[in-house]
Amino acid sequence: MEQQQRKTVHRVRHELRMREVTVASVTPVGEHFASITFQGEALADFVSLSFDDHVKFMFDDGAGKQVRRDYTPRRFSAQSRALTIEFALHGDGAASSWARNARPGDRAIVGGPRGSMIVPPDFDWHLLAGDSTALPAMRRRLEELPAQVRATVVAFAGAGDRLPFTSAAQVEVHWVDSEDALVERVRAFSVPAGEGFAWGAGEAAAMRRLRAVLAEEKGIAREAMRVSAYWKQGVADHHENLE
Repeated sequence: MEQQQRKTVHRVRHELRMREVTVASVTPVGEHFASITFQGEALADFVSLSFDDHVKFMFDDGAGKQVRRDYTPRRFSAQSRALTIEFALHGDGAASSWARNARPGDRAIVGGPRGSMIVPPDFDWHLLAGDSTALPAMRRRLEELPAQVRATVVAFAGAGDRLPFTSAAQVEVHWVDSEDALVERVRAFSVPAGEGFAWGAGEAAAMRRLRAVLAEEKGIAREAMRVSAYWKQGVADHHENLE
């Protein structure tokens, strides 16, 4: 029987804007991520209302081709016109290579976000599950949660990226070593009493399996979850909401 929700998850649309930005700083985060802060007056009216937001990051690959990739806004300061994005540095992809070589003064374009899915932070419990590509969104969400809620994290990442999370919430963290283990650990998750929200992001095939577990085995209602494919094997620039 599906869980009934009283709290409301709602969506807000934003005017689509393309903003020219400049790299202000680059900081390593764990073994395979770089935290890059961009600044620019074009960010004056930038809005990101949800940890689940994504922007289109655009840059020139040096051969005259524009590359576009989706990223989570990690944090934003309206006062300093500063937007921070955490880039995964895995492999030799165009975006990873750009981030690996980024230096202050480099230019890029940020488009969006087109909208925000606002999940109330005061649900009784939250489940956050995903691979390493989901870590920036997880970090942002946990920093936003208040002290009285419970959060369970199930994350597939290498040892060098298993950094401590910062949160006022009561957080239980499970690091796993494969996509299969991620799905199985969520299968072992006991849905707590009260109202909650389940969120997942990662590779497309694994996220379809995860969503099936949440919906069919855990009985979590569609409106009480959000599962997204942040990437797909063999496909560049893939982002899909599995709703």
